[in-house]
Amino acid sequence: MTMADRGNLLTRHTTAGAQRVPYRLVIFDFDGTLADSFPWFAATLNDVAARWRFKSVATDEEELLRGMSAREIMVHLGVPAWKAPLVAADMRRRMSAEIHHIRRFDGADRMLSHLHAAGITLGLATSNRADNVRRVLGARNLRLFRYLETGATIHGKAARLGRVLRRAGAPAARALYIGDEIRDIEAAHAAGIQVGCVAWGYNRLEALRAAGPDLVFERMDEICKRLVGVGH
Repeated sequence: MTMADRGNLLTRHTTAGAQRVPYRLVIFDFDGTLADSFPWFAATLNDVAARWRFKSVATDEEELLRGMSAREIMVHLGVPAWKAPLVAADMRRRMSAEIHHIRRFDGADRMLSHLHAAGITLGLATSNRADNVRRVLGARNLRLFRYLETGATIHGKAARLGRVLRRAGAPAARALYIGDEIRDIEAAHAAGIQVGCVAWGYNRLEALRAAGPDLVFERMDEICKRLVGVGH
């Protein structure tokens, strides 16, 4: 494919009739976007609740929580603001010990490879630990990412996105953040970049739509189809 052909792919119309934005930089979230970690999170949360003395979650409450923002969840569970970073750090430590339970979503490898081959620069911004990211994504996928920002605080993603933008030298109008939570939308808006949300992560699709993302991806293969015109 020539550079001219690639440019044509980036500017064709989507099936919905809207013009595709020629993104130069695509930054991904990790948990719930590339890594299928919600089942592990749900199974672990009540053990963490017992240690840190906040409200446990009944099975029938899981869907309720998936409709809330991170702040709303903390309030619902009775976690004070000062304790939230400690709880998040404990979750990440536990994940490190049980990382063999976490897998990449089906189709993630192909999707990342297609975007990279199309000339899009890839970045990753996540509050998870670098070692967890490396072990789940694997060496082959990691080589596709030029920028990695890991270990952010629970509300610190906007700063991470800003750092990736500055390091990449990419204009905000040509950047896209792809995540799965309401706080990902908030972080992208705060950083002044567009945001796409996936339907297979932590927050429910209707909650994500209500928060105003620029793009919504209901299947993994839609990411490549809508960004570079290439399917699986």
